[in-house]
Amino acid sequence: MKRFKGLFLLSVIVMLVFVTACSDSTTSGSSGKDGEKGVVNIGYSGPLSGAAAFYGERTLNGLKMAAEEINDEGGFEVNGKTYTINLVPLDDKYLPNETASNAKRLVQEHKTPIIFTPHSGGVLALQVFNEVDNFIIGAYTSEPSVTEGGNKLTVQIPPKYDGYVEPFTNYAMERFGKKIAALPTSSQYGKDWTETLLPYWKKQGGEVVYESSINFAKDTDFFTVITNALKKKPDVLFIGGASEPTAKVAKQARELGFKGGFIVMDQAKLNEMEQITGSYEVLEGAVGVLPLIYSKAPGVPSFKEKYNAKYKENPGSEAGIHYIGLHAFVEAMKAAGTVDDPKKIYEHVQDGLDAIPEERKTYLVPKITEAGSFDYELHFGVVEDGEIKEMEAE
Repeated sequence: MKRFKGLFLLSVIVMLVFVTACSDSTTSGSSGKDGEKGVVNIGYSGPLSGAAAFYGERTLNGLKMAAEEINDEGGFEVNGKTYTINLVPLDDKYLPNETASNAKRLVQEHKTPIIFTPHSGGVLALQVFNEVDNFIIGAYTSEPSVTEGGNKLTVQIPPKYDGYVEPFTNYAMERFGKKIAALPTSSQYGKDWTETLLPYWKKQGGEVVYESSINFAKDTDFFTVITNALKKKPDVLFIGGASEPTAKVAKQARELGFKGGFIVMDQAKLNEMEQITGSYEVLEGAVGVLPLIYSKAPGVPSFKEKYNAKYKENPGSEAGIHYIGLHAFVEAMKAAGTVDDPKKIYEHVQDGLDAIPEERKTYLVPKITEAGSFDYELHFGVVEDGEIKEMEAE
């Protein structure tokens, strides 16, 4: 009998501990007592360790900047209740299977209505179950396929790369000529870019005189492949991958006597490449994504100032797009009248974009497409006379 009583008391204690632990955990949409602020948990799964950690931190920094702004202003109001943002970042080491595991944890433990992930592999992994588990994917990838499968809870927050193909081609052809040699990264992303760009180049009357790729994970000296490409006398080189190795390809091509232009995949950033080449003169004639700090969008000056003060460097597109992305979702929650119904939030993303104040527009995003992609007023950058100039796609 005493043994039974002891076991009963122990079971009661265990249950009380469990209930207390559950009640202490922060859940999205909790409001507490009257007058207290509710908390909305926003998930993030990206590379915060390993070779891509620097990239992951930059994407996360944009979310942090937006969350801090919102919270410092006292939060935001939905249906008469005030909420603050709590970011819950998890490291996935750039591995899609880790992204999936993190998302399960974020939804089950933190009830996150939105999870950001900054790589296409992670996005595709989440799309297997996000509609069933009921959360929005804040997809930071320019891969067009992520919104082509009909997923109703995916928002593609950067511009799709296929939108750059026409303006990049027109600029390079008009300035340098119609013969192109392709030397992009050997990753799947590089293959997808190549399979999009080269057919369009040919359609515009261009000629592909050389086609290869570079494995930046293994190759550090590009002399042989660049030499073979230049033997074909191209007017333009198509290059791309991460900024640092892409810059080294451009620099070595100049050292080997190449005088033409460069089409640079959107993965590489011209301002980051300049840090490797030492000057924009090496990149003369390059066409690529416009670095955020050169944009004339109304929110850029203040964002640049605050970001520089906090992180001691200029912000890139990774930070700027995540920043405006979180602001858009918060405005969508306000319009939807809910912080924990992803379907309703998704339905009001257009309202969210419309409501973003001018001073927070690091990019100009007039609308979200029916498929779920932010539709930008597309601008790009070119290097002319040793400087980056902003160009608008026609």
